[in-house]
Amino acid sequence: MEYISTFISFFLHIDKHLTELAQNYGTWAYVILFIIVFCETGLVVTPFLPGDSLLFAAGALAAQGAFDVNLLAVLLFVAAVIGDAVNYSIGRRMGPAVFERKNSRVFKPEYLSRTHRFFEKYGSKTIVLARFVPIVRTFAPFLAGVGTMSYAKFALYNVTGALLWISLFTYSGFFFGTTPLVQKNFKLVILGIIVISIMPAVIEVVRARKEARAGAQG
Repeated sequence: MEYISTFISFFLHIDKHLTELAQNYGTWAYVILFIIVFCETGLVVTPFLPGDSLLFAAGALAAQGAFDVNLLAVLLFVAAVIGDAVNYSIGRRMGPAVFERKNSRVFKPEYLSRTHRFFEKYGSKTIVLARFVPIVRTFAPFLAGVGTMSYAKFALYNVTGALLWISLFTYSGFFFGTTPLVQKNFKLVILGIIVISIMPAVIEVVRARKEARAGAQG
């Protein structure tokens, strides 16, 4: 329970944690943020790391002088692109063997099926759209590799999605994160970003359960 409460606290007070990070580590804070974004997008074992809220909070702190917003955006863009590329490569190497592990703690069936539904609905554009959906963001490039999507096509959507994702949240934080209304309600803003981010995944889960029940009754 203590671990869970600490994890939730990190999300809700992410601005304070980033402030401490910038104050204590200076230039190394950029490296730490780079690693977080890389891991969240590039390693299927870390889909729980903060994404959207981290970018917004970092942008807001950049407006206060903690970071150079343009340098931050470029570094995190590179981290996101490399992360997806590595994830794709891992998926391509591991291939269908992943789906044979029915009781895997990492490759949970619901994560895989959720991402599969995104591919079925949006096709290759899933690589771009998935950037804005936690968990799906982590598994989409992996499954693109498993499904042997051509790397040229994947790279195009990878770069496009990373550019849109990083730019939208980082610069939104930079331009709006210091407004009095947002500053006074920063915790609610971060919570709202998290809720909005996970809503598509929740809707997909609810829809899948309804379809499963309908199939069982039919």
